Amino acid sequence: MKKYMFPEKSSWPELLSRPVMDLFEIEKKVQPIMESVKTGGDAAVQSLTQQWDGVKLEQLKVTDNEVIEAASLISEELKKAIDKAIDNITIFHQQQLVEEMPVETEKGVLCWRKSVGIEKVGLYIPGGTAPLFSTVLMLAIPARIAGCKEIILCTPPDKHGNIHPAILYAANKTGVQQIFKVGGSQAIAAMTFGTETIPAVYKIFGPGNQYVMAAKQLAVKHGVAIDMPAGPSEVLVIADNSAQPDFIAADLLSQAEHGKDSQVILVTNDESLPEKVEASINKQLALLPRADFATDALKNSKMFVVHDLNEAVDLSNVYAPEHLILQVEAPELLVEDILNAGSVFMGHLTPESAGDYASGTNHTLPTNGYARNYSGVSVDSFVRKITFQQISAEGIKNLGPVIMEMADAEQLKAHANAVSVRLQQLNNVS
Repeated sequence: MKKYMFPEKSSWPELLSRPVMDLFEIEKKVQPIMESVKTGGDAAVQSLTQQWDGVKLEQLKVTDNEVIEAASLISEELKKAIDKAIDNITIFHQQQLVEEMPVETEKGVLCWRKSVGIEKVGLYIPGGTAPLFSTVLMLAIPARIAGCKEIILCTPPDKHGNIHPAILYAANKTGVQQIFKVGGSQAIAAMTFGTETIPAVYKIFGPGNQYVMAAKQLAVKHGVAIDMPAGPSEVLVIADNSAQPDFIAADLLSQAEHGKDSQVILVTNDESLPEKVEASINKQLALLPRADFATDALKNSKMFVVHDLNEAVDLSNVYAPEHLILQVEAPELLVEDILNAGSVFMGHLTPESAGDYASGTNHTLPTNGYARNYSGVSVDSFVRKITFQQISAEGIKNLGPVIMEMADAEQLKAHANAVSVRLQQLNNVS
């Protein structure tokens, strides 16, 4: 990891730059796949699956028997862990359902808002280098709570045409109605346009590689919403002299092992800490099965020594990390100044992996600096907010002149007339 000692604030944006992807070139490769699925349907999806995943599938949809069998293929311990995570994630997200009460903005003018679940949503679950069954929980649970009527899931099959049983178990437990053996940009295309087997959806959720992300961006051009733009996973740790180097190293490596393009950052006001953390990283790295991924990710990663914790928070706000960990003596003192972060983990005993799996918060978060203007996935991500209003005779008499005055000023006579005809009738009746 590169080290920077007391860098000037003017240099922060450049020093905090993320690895750049050539999105134009990636989209050029993905566009033909999108068009192929749009015109070729299931046959195109099957052909692309054989090309990219190395398996020829006769049937794209997972059968009920496969779902039932999956429960017997994972350990009881894992099932209990998944069930506990489901409980915690459900409790946290259930609290996000807030019924808004009608408000009388003026005498006789009643306004309110109603949350309505998006009818058809598609969940994409990566299954390449790691089967992310935890992401099933993070997407399907809030979708179910929000009241989405149709929840489908796409995930790539292995070389034998199977889906990891933990993914199937998690999907079944969280109310996913249909599961399809398709991954990559062809899965996004199928959910965008629909095929003979795979339904088109109104909004697509879930992480993926750069080709999946490019496909999601292209889906937007065809009228399908997505959860958020995304890039590689990342974490920033703020630490003081009370922090444990082994804890910091473990947290940095937990993100670095996601993939070669992940980025991890340490910011501290303790000059001696970076050397201790690096020593611990080297010790822990040797024990990791995914050490190759982590090693490559560390080449993109950095350590900063700053003057104080306030400056550390300022630097973090410039970076806008997906995950922010506060390994400091009094993390609660920093909370008020945190402006840009996907999810924050406070204190020495709060690893980022808690949020990834089972504390209850959602792990589908904005990356690549999008924490400046996007939130992580929540129940709100799966609903639309529809506003309602109802105006009485008293209300239109009170508000009507205001509306007419404003409409006339904008030279929109029909708008003013829509009020005028009602007031005339009311005056005639009275």
